Amino acid sequence: MPVKLVYFAWVRERIGSAEETIELPESVSTVADLLDHLEGRGEGYAAALENPQVIRVALDHEHTPHDRPIGRDVREIALFPPMTGG
Repeated sequence: MPVKLVYFAWVRERIGSAEETIELPESVSTVADLLDHLEGRGEGYAAALENPQVIRVALDHEHTPHDRPIGRDVREIALFPPMTGG
């Protein structure tokens, strides 16, 4: 299934792209699986995802934990670095 990936802040800078559309492999069923898959796609991805536990993820604009399954109806997945407030 094709899904749009959107990257923000230093995740975007390290990957070198603001967004892309990819076909999710059958082996990717959860958010954690997706982060593992992306980390293996090259040097920029590995740098952006070297500490996957700090990456925040939203499925179709809804923040979600890493153990959440990615449903086949999901169309957009956003990856964010940790956010700070003030």
